[in-house]
Amino acid sequence: MTKHTFISEEKSTRLDKWLTNQTEWSRSLIQQWIQDGHVAVNGEPVKSNYKIQLNDEVVVVEPEVKELEVKAESLDLDIIYEDKDVLVVNKPRGMVVHPAPGHASGTLVNGLMAHCQDLSGINGVLRPGIVHRIDKDTSGLLMVAKNDLAHESLVEQLKNKTTKRRYEALVSGVIPHDKGTIDAPIGRDPEDRQRMTVTDMHAREAVTHFQVIERFANYTHVACELETGRTHQIRAHMKYIGYPIVGDPKYGSRKKHDFPINGQALHAEFLGFIHPRTGEEMLFHAPLPDDLKNCLNQAGRK
Repeated sequence: MTKHTFISEEKSTRLDKWLTNQTEWSRSLIQQWIQDGHVAVNGEPVKSNYKIQLNDEVVVVEPEVKELEVKAESLDLDIIYEDKDVLVVNKPRGMVVHPAPGHASGTLVNGLMAHCQDLSGINGVLRPGIVHRIDKDTSGLLMVAKNDLAHESLVEQLKNKTTKRRYEALVSGVIPHDKGTIDAPIGRDPEDRQRMTVTDMHAREAVTHFQVIERFANYTHVACELETGRTHQIRAHMKYIGYPIVGDPKYGSRKKHDFPINGQALHAEFLGFIHPRTGEEMLFHAPLPDDLKNCLNQAGRK
């Protein structure tokens, strides 16, 4: 177990919210730790709604994380391309990329381990071969490294912004201009640590280019190209400019939508990179899945 000590510099909000703002831990995780007795204020156990006072000493004893056992599972993966160095897969909406608490099986990594034994080990046992991720409820293309040479090369290309990643989405509202660039830094939302937001605090550079494909009465079909690859970047950026992605549970409208899609209407349609061994330019397309096509058809009828 790891012990963390914090001293409050002012009278503040309730304990669980205050700790969330001080750390990278989620509020739900902190609440669980408080309930389990892993958090004390001035040496005494407290509840999540305890109000922080000036000079309070908050001690968090972080429990050790149980190692997840990652098992190979035979899954029906849509492999677009594969050679001895790299693999490109079209991930379906609803599939988690790698195991995590609550998602120990059925992930892309579980399927990859059954499909091939030679995956890069740079990211450890939970994320073998994983160079970049897309969200559970986003579909589309991912590149996977099958050895460390390929992994290092692909990561360097991401870092140098030389990879090409284009998404298609259906957003709420009618975007008046044909194209644009959203250059706005993204960081954790202090009100919800599981969400990202445009902010100047503890933020990282984030740039998204977008282009209108088609306008409907109340919606817009757009293509978004990533210059950087921050967590939830397109989802947070489209919300920031007032055109949230249809069906997005974190960044979209709180009203229940009636589109035929489970998750955000977002698809990683195009992927390009330089092959780590041959130096050849590799370009891949994944057609829009049926659920997103159905959303576009429905938007056109509204």
